[in-house]
Amino acid sequence: MICAVYKSRCKVDSYLFIEKRNEFERVPEALMEMFGEPELVMILPLMKRDHLGFADIKKVRSELAKKGYYLQLPPPKVNLLEQHKLEIGYSRD
Repeated sequence: MICAVYKSRCKVDSYLFIEKRNEFERVPEALMEMFGEPELVMILPLMKRDHLGFADIKKVRSELAKKGYYLQLPPPKVNLLEQHKLEIGYSRD
């Protein structure tokens, strides 16, 4: 299985994996509007890989087979101050 990977020009660190280069027919129109003009990053052979950077390769393969696309969004931002307060048991009370 080979897929095309596109990055969003509107949403930082958002990537769209599709089955074939420039074939966005199976991607919902609302998603394409949110994603903006896709910019090709690479053509990727998924069968020769056992992992991807931040995405679960099994999920990517599954979503491509079922829906024809996979959307990778950036992980949520961590508030380091709040995380530190939780770790030390800080309370305003």
